[in-house]
Amino acid sequence: MMKHRDAAGKRKEGLPLLAFARSLLSLCIFWRFIMINNTALQKWNRLSHKQLDQQFINEIISGLQCSPFEASAILDTVYRIYTPYFETSGALKPGQVLFTVISAETASNTPLAEGRQVTVVLTLDSGEEDLEIRRTSGVVGLRRHRIQRLAHEAFQQGGLLTVEDLANRLLNCGQRTLCRDILALKTKHIILPLRSTIKDMGRAISHRSLIVEQWLQGKEYAQISQATFHSIASVKNYVSKFKRVVALAGEGFEVHEIAFLVKLSSSLVEQYYQLYKNASVVPHRSKELESFFKKNPTTSEPFRRLP
Repeated sequence: MMKHRDAAGKRKEGLPLLAFARSLLSLCIFWRFIMINNTALQKWNRLSHKQLDQQFINEIISGLQCSPFEASAILDTVYRIYTPYFETSGALKPGQVLFTVISAETASNTPLAEGRQVTVVLTLDSGEEDLEIRRTSGVVGLRRHRIQRLAHEAFQQGGLLTVEDLANRLLNCGQRTLCRDILALKTKHIILPLRSTIKDMGRAISHRSLIVEQWLQGKEYAQISQATFHSIASVKNYVSKFKRVVALAGEGFEVHEIAFLVKLSSSLVEQYYQLYKNASVVPHRSKELESFFKKNPTTSEPFRRLP
């Protein structure tokens, strides 16, 4: 009987030891698991430190004495600006160049130095196409063809070329020469999507007259918008102000008075004068103008053309 009691007591004393041993074994396994995971994390951490991004960040931190956060922000900025060069440097076709232009979203009153810029791919030489135009139309014809192509390519990629860009950086010709080319294209009702045109800046503002002239010839707002690279709302605004200018002129207002009332320049008011006097107006546009003059509260006498 005593022997059985001694055996039972020994078993009871051995239970805590067994539980302790199991706990110790579990702790060892857990610790080894942590060590393995830490080793794996350290490996990936070391590998990440060998990347070019990390090398750049380390150089910025040591060279400019800035924090890792600031260095990462600088790296993000570099990627944002130079990514187009990284992505397209191997995809450029012969005759194409990467060119930095002002963004089409930049307001007209923003200085060029402060405006957002975008990188676009422009085709300076189109091979056989340009050779054929050079053969048939000469140097001037080729230059005007390239002006159109460059302006359209930049616009389609969210940028706007300026006359200075075309003359001094791309085509290497005088600005007066380029202005003559642009004027010659305008006489053919070809409006280029340049910054001065799209943003209504400088002397190129006369494109409004061309837009109104197309309306007088019977074209719809959507057609004019597509042909002139202006929104439908802008085209409607030009036509509306043209109507007001002619209506006020019919009332006998002077040029400077009309310019003040309609908020246009005196030169543009005079252009609208000449346009209405000389342009050929399709019948349904004439009826639309007459209807406007009758409804316009500023017109108290029957409308008459300017002398």
